[in-house]
Amino acid sequence: MPVVKAQAARPPWQLPAVIVLLVVAAIVPFVVSSFHLLQLTMVVIYAIALLGLNILTGYNGQISLGHGAFYAVGAYTMAILIERAGMPYWAIVPIAGAVCFVVGFLFGLPALRLEGHYLALSTFALAVATPQLLKFHSLEKWTGGVQGTFVPGFDAPFGLPLHWDQWLYLFSLFIAVVLFLVAWNLLRGSTGIAITAIRDHPIAARTMGINIAMYKSLTFGVSAMYTGIAGALGALVAQFVSPDSFTIFLSLSLLVGAVIGGVASIFGAIFGALFIEFVPNFADQISKAVTWAVYGSFMIAFMYLMPNGIAGALKLLMEKLRRRG
Repeated sequence: MPVVKAQAARPPWQLPAVIVLLVVAAIVPFVVSSFHLLQLTMVVIYAIALLGLNILTGYNGQISLGHGAFYAVGAYTMAILIERAGMPYWAIVPIAGAVCFVVGFLFGLPALRLEGHYLALSTFALAVATPQLLKFHSLEKWTGGVQGTFVPGFDAPFGLPLHWDQWLYLFSLFIAVVLFLVAWNLLRGSTGIAITAIRDHPIAARTMGINIAMYKSLTFGVSAMYTGIAGALGALVAQFVSPDSFTIFLSLSLLVGAVIGGVASIFGAIFGALFIEFVPNFADQISKAVTWAVYGSFMIAFMYLMPNGIAGALKLLMEKLRRRG
C-alpha cells in the first residue's frame, strides 16, 4: 500500500513534462530575439528568487517583505568582486549565495522572537533600510554610492560560438535547474517534513524534538541564499547596480509573484516569475496612463480566479481530468 500511494502522489506525466520543458528552455536562446531572451533570462532569475521566498513563506510559514534586500546583497557582491577584485563571474555566484546565507541566518536569529505580522514588519524595515545603507558615505568606496557601479560584460567560455546573452541565459538556466533539484530533494526529505511541521503544528513539532529555532534560522538562511544567487545573476543581466534598483517595490513584487505562482509549490515559482516579468509590461501596453491600475486589476483577477495560485489551479485541473479519465 505505501508503494501505491507513492506512485499516486507523483503523476506519470510529471517527469516527461519536466524533460520537455527543459528541452524547450534549452532551445529558446537560438530562436528568439536578444530583447526577448533577456526577458526570459530574468524569468529564470526571478524563478530562483521566488523559489527561495517560497521555501521560507510557503513551506515554513515565515512571512517576508524584505527579500529584495538579499537580492541587493547578491547583486552588489557580484558587482564589487567582479569590478574591484577581478574575480570571474562564475566563481562569484556561489560566494554571493554564501554571503546571503550568512546574512539571512544572522537576521533570522533575532527574528525568531517575532511571528506573523511582526516578522513581516521587521523584514519590511530591512527592505526599506537597504537602499539607504547602500548610499552610506562610508560604503561608497565599494558600492559607488548613489551613482551605483557597473558590472563588466563577458564572452562565452571555451570559444563557444554564442553571444553573451545566449550564454548568460544558458548559465542561469543551469544554475536554476541545480537549485530546483536541491529544493526538490530538500523539501521532500526529513528536513522538508520538519520545516512544514513547524508551519502547521509548531507545538507538536517541538514535542517531537524538532529544534524550531535552528530550523527557522537555517530556512531563513537558505531562502536568502537562493535570492542572493538570483541577485548576482540579475546584476550580470543589467550590467549595472544602484541603490534605487532595490526599493521596497522589488520585495513586494517577489511576494506577489510567490503568492500568484502558488505558495508551497516548487514549480509555482516559474509561474510567478512569468507574472512579475511580463504582466507589468503588458499592463503598460494596455494603458500608459493607468498602468498600475491595470496591473492591480490583473492581480485581483488572478487571486479571485485562482485563490491557490496558478500552480494550485493547474493541479486541481489535472486532478479533475484524472478522475474523469
